[in-house]
Amino acid sequence: MIRAVFFDLYETLITEWDGDQRKSVYSTEPLGLDRKIYKAEWNRRRELRMNGTFPDHQSVLRDILSAQGRTVDSDLIESVHQERVRAKKVPFEEINPEIQELLQQLKERGLKVGLISNCAPEEVMAWSSCELANYFDEVVFSYEVKYAKPTPQIYKIAVELLEVIPQDSIFIGDGGANELVGAAKAGMTAFHATWFLPDTISDRIREFPKLKKPLDLLTNKLAR
Repeated sequence: MIRAVFFDLYETLITEWDGDQRKSVYSTEPLGLDRKIYKAEWNRRRELRMNGTFPDHQSVLRDILSAQGRTVDSDLIESVHQERVRAKKVPFEEINPEIQELLQQLKERGLKVGLISNCAPEEVMAWSSCELANYFDEVVFSYEVKYAKPTPQIYKIAVELLEVIPQDSIFIGDGGANELVGAAKAGMTAFHATWFLPDTISDRIREFPKLKKPLDLLTNKLAR
Protein backbone atom coordinates (compact mmCIF):
# COMPACT_ATOMS: atom_id res chain seq x y z
CA MET A 1 0.00 0.00 0.00
CA ILE A 2 1.47 3.34 -1.05
CA ARG A 3 1.39 5.94 1.71
CA ALA A 4 3.85 8.56 0.44
CA VAL A 5 5.11 10.02 -2.81
CA PHE A 6 8.50 11.74 -2.93
CA PHE A 7 9.58 14.06 -5.73
CA ASP A 8 12.84 15.40 -7.03
CA LEU A 9 12.79 19.17 -7.66
CA TYR A 10 14.74 20.41 -10.69
CA GLU A 11 13.58 18.95 -14.02
CA THR A 12 10.80 17.12 -12.19
CA LEU A 13 8.64 19.76 -10.50
CA ILE A 14 10.29 22.76 -12.13
CA THR A 15 12.56 23.20 -15.12
CA GLU A 16 15.42 25.53 -15.93
CA TRP A 17 14.93 25.03 -19.65
CA ASP A 18 12.71 26.44 -22.36
CA GLY A 19 13.37 24.19 -25.32
CA ASP A 20 17.13 24.00 -25.74
CA GLN A 21 17.82 27.27 -23.94
CA ARG A 22 18.00 28.11 -20.25
CA LYS A 23 15.20 30.32 -18.99
CA SER A 24 17.72 32.52 -17.20
CA VAL A 25 21.47 32.85 -17.10
CA TYR A 26 24.05 34.76 -15.13
CA SER A 27 27.67 35.63 -15.79
CA THR A 28 30.80 34.68 -13.88
CA GLU A 29 32.99 36.77 -16.17
CA PRO A 30 33.46 39.49 -13.51
CA LEU A 31 35.52 36.95 -11.55
CA GLY A 32 38.18 37.19 -14.25
CA LEU A 33 38.60 33.47 -14.82
CA ASP A 34 38.65 31.66 -18.12
CA ARG A 35 35.22 30.15 -18.68
CA LYS A 36 36.48 26.58 -19.10
CA ILE A 37 38.66 26.83 -16.02
CA TYR A 38 35.79 28.18 -13.95
CA LYS A 39 33.43 25.44 -15.14
CA ALA A 40 35.95 22.73 -14.31
CA GLU A 41 36.53 24.18 -10.84
CA TRP A 42 32.78 24.53 -10.28
CA ASN A 43 32.05 20.96 -11.32
CA ARG A 44 34.91 19.67 -9.18
CA ARG A 45 33.13 21.03 -6.14
CA ARG A 46 29.68 19.70 -6.99
CA GLU A 47 29.47 17.03 -4.31
CA LEU A 48 30.75 19.41 -1.64
CA ARG A 49 28.19 22.01 -2.74
CA MET A 50 25.36 19.50 -2.59
CA ASN A 51 26.22 17.98 0.80
CA GLY A 52 26.64 21.29 2.56
CA THR A 53 30.40 21.16 3.01
CA PHE A 54 30.38 24.60 1.42
CA PRO A 55 27.87 26.55 3.52
CA ASP A 56 26.92 28.95 0.74
CA HIS A 57 27.59 30.04 -2.82
CA GLN A 58 29.97 32.80 -1.79
CA SER A 59 32.26 30.32 -0.04
CA VAL A 60 32.47 28.27 -3.24
CA LEU A 61 33.49 31.33 -5.24
CA ARG A 62 36.11 32.28 -2.66
CA ASP A 63 37.55 28.78 -2.78
CA ILE A 64 37.70 28.75 -6.59
CA LEU A 65 39.43 32.11 -6.73
CA SER A 66 41.91 31.11 -4.04
CA ALA A 67 42.70 27.87 -5.84
CA GLN A 68 43.49 29.87 -8.97
CA GLY A 69 45.69 32.31 -7.08
CA ARG A 70 43.29 35.18 -7.63
CA THR A 71 42.48 38.03 -5.29
CA VAL A 72 39.25 37.47 -3.40
CA ASP A 73 37.08 40.57 -3.73
CA SER A 74 34.06 40.25 -1.42
CA ASP A 75 32.00 42.87 -3.25
CA LEU A 76 32.60 41.17 -6.58
CA ILE A 77 31.70 37.78 -5.14
CA GLU A 78 28.49 39.17 -3.68
CA SER A 79 27.56 40.71 -7.02
CA VAL A 80 27.97 37.38 -8.85
CA HIS A 81 26.11 35.63 -6.05
CA GLN A 82 23.10 37.92 -6.34
CA GLU A 83 22.99 37.35 -10.11
CA ARG A 84 22.90 33.60 -9.53
CA VAL A 85 20.16 33.96 -6.91
CA ARG A 86 18.04 35.94 -9.38
CA ALA A 87 18.62 33.36 -12.13
CA LYS A 88 17.67 30.48 -9.84
CA LYS A 89 14.37 32.13 -8.89
CA VAL A 90 13.06 32.12 -12.46
CA PRO A 91 12.17 28.38 -12.72
CA PHE A 92 9.94 28.73 -9.65
CA GLU A 93 7.83 31.43 -11.28
CA GLU A 94 6.10 29.23 -13.86
CA ILE A 95 4.65 25.95 -12.60
CA ASN A 96 3.19 23.33 -14.91
CA PRO A 97 -0.57 23.18 -14.07
CA GLU A 98 -0.60 19.40 -14.45
CA ILE A 99 2.03 19.11 -11.72
CA GLN A 100 -0.17 21.13 -9.40
CA GLU A 101 -3.14 18.95 -10.34
CA LEU A 102 -1.13 15.81 -9.55
CA LEU A 103 -0.07 17.14 -6.16
CA GLN A 104 -3.64 18.19 -5.35
CA GLN A 105 -5.01 14.76 -6.22
CA LEU A 106 -2.33 12.99 -4.19
CA LYS A 107 -3.29 15.08 -1.18
CA GLU A 108 -7.00 14.41 -1.74
CA ARG A 109 -6.26 10.70 -1.78
CA GLY A 110 -4.67 10.98 1.63
CA LEU A 111 -1.11 10.39 0.50
CA LYS A 112 1.81 12.14 2.14
CA VAL A 113 3.98 14.20 -0.18
CA GLY A 114 7.71 14.82 0.25
CA LEU A 115 10.58 16.45 -1.59
CA ILE A 116 14.14 15.12 -1.86
CA SER A 117 16.41 17.57 -3.65
CA ASN A 118 20.13 17.76 -4.29
CA CYS A 119 20.73 21.47 -3.99
CA ALA A 120 22.83 24.29 -2.59
CA PRO A 121 21.22 27.10 -0.56
CA GLU A 122 21.01 29.69 -3.33
CA GLU A 123 19.25 27.25 -5.64
CA VAL A 124 16.17 26.91 -3.46
CA MET A 125 15.78 30.37 -1.92
CA ALA A 126 12.54 30.76 -3.87
CA TRP A 127 11.05 27.46 -2.68
CA SER A 128 9.12 28.70 0.34
CA SER A 129 7.31 31.37 -1.68
CA CYS A 130 6.52 29.28 -4.76
CA GLU A 131 3.12 27.75 -5.54
CA LEU A 132 4.32 24.21 -4.85
CA ALA A 133 5.49 24.55 -1.27
CA ASN A 134 2.07 24.22 0.40
CA TYR A 135 1.49 20.77 -1.08
CA PHE A 136 4.48 19.23 0.71
CA ASP A 137 4.46 17.63 4.14
CA GLU A 138 8.26 17.50 4.40
CA VAL A 139 11.17 18.85 2.38
CA VAL A 140 14.67 17.39 2.40
CA PHE A 141 17.37 19.61 0.95
CA SER A 142 20.73 17.86 0.62
CA TYR A 143 22.80 20.79 1.84
CA GLU A 144 20.75 20.90 5.06
CA VAL A 145 20.93 17.19 5.92
CA LYS A 146 24.55 16.84 4.71
CA TYR A 147 23.76 13.93 2.40
CA ALA A 148 23.05 13.98 -1.34
CA LYS A 149 21.35 11.52 -3.66
CA PRO A 150 22.04 8.70 -4.33
CA THR A 151 23.48 8.28 -0.82
CA PRO A 152 21.12 5.94 1.11
CA GLN A 153 20.97 8.23 4.13
CA ILE A 154 19.04 10.98 2.36
CA TYR A 155 16.19 8.62 1.45
CA LYS A 156 16.21 7.22 4.98
CA ILE A 157 15.89 10.72 6.43
CA ALA A 158 13.00 11.48 4.08
CA VAL A 159 10.88 8.43 4.92
CA GLU A 160 11.51 8.86 8.63
CA LEU A 161 10.30 12.46 8.45
CA LEU A 162 7.05 11.32 6.85
CA GLU A 163 6.82 8.34 9.23
CA VAL A 164 6.55 5.79 6.43
CA ILE A 165 8.70 2.92 5.26
CA PRO A 166 10.47 2.81 1.86
CA GLN A 167 8.36 -0.11 0.66
CA ASP A 168 5.24 2.05 1.01
CA SER A 169 6.81 4.95 -0.89
CA ILE A 170 7.21 6.14 -4.47
CA PHE A 171 10.06 8.30 -5.69
CA ILE A 172 9.70 10.34 -8.89
CA GLY A 173 12.63 12.08 -10.55
CA ASP A 174 14.29 12.91 -13.85
CA GLY A 175 17.14 10.52 -13.02
CA GLY A 176 19.96 12.97 -12.44
CA ALA A 177 22.68 12.05 -9.92
CA ASN A 178 21.65 8.39 -10.23
CA GLU A 179 18.72 9.22 -7.95
CA LEU A 180 16.38 6.52 -9.25
CA VAL A 181 18.90 3.78 -8.57
CA GLY A 182 19.46 5.23 -5.11
CA ALA A 183 15.74 5.28 -4.39
CA ALA A 184 15.30 1.71 -5.58
CA LYS A 185 18.21 0.51 -3.46
CA ALA A 186 16.62 2.27 -0.49
CA GLY A 187 13.49 0.16 -1.04
CA MET A 188 11.28 2.69 -2.82
CA THR A 189 9.41 2.21 -6.09
CA ALA A 190 11.07 4.61 -8.54
CA PHE A 191 9.50 6.27 -11.57
CA HIS A 192 11.33 8.19 -14.27
CA ALA A 193 9.79 11.64 -14.84
CA THR A 194 10.40 12.49 -18.50
CA TRP A 195 7.97 15.36 -19.13
CA PHE A 196 10.71 17.99 -19.10
CA LEU A 197 13.35 15.84 -20.83
CA PRO A 198 14.14 15.54 -24.54
CA ASP A 199 13.97 11.97 -25.84
CA THR A 200 17.73 11.85 -26.34
CA ILE A 201 18.17 12.20 -22.60
CA SER A 202 15.16 10.28 -21.28
CA ASP A 203 16.05 7.23 -23.41
CA ARG A 204 19.33 6.82 -21.54
CA ILE A 205 17.47 5.41 -18.55
CA ARG A 206 15.67 2.18 -19.39
CA GLU A 207 15.31 0.23 -16.15
CA PHE A 208 12.56 2.34 -14.55
CA PRO A 209 8.97 2.90 -15.68
CA LYS A 210 8.56 6.25 -17.42
CA LEU A 211 5.98 8.92 -16.77
CA LYS A 212 5.53 11.04 -19.88
CA LYS A 213 3.08 13.39 -18.15
CA PRO A 214 2.66 14.13 -14.44
CA LEU A 215 -0.90 12.79 -14.28
CA ASP A 216 0.26 9.48 -15.76
CA LEU A 217 1.15 8.48 -12.20
CA LEU A 218 -2.52 8.38 -11.29
CA THR A 219 -3.23 5.68 -13.87
CA ASN A 220 -0.74 3.38 -12.15
CA LYS A 221 -2.21 1.11 -9.50
CA LEU A 222 0.69 1.91 -7.16
CA ALA A 223 -0.65 5.41 -6.61
CA ARG A 224 -4.28 4.50 -6.08
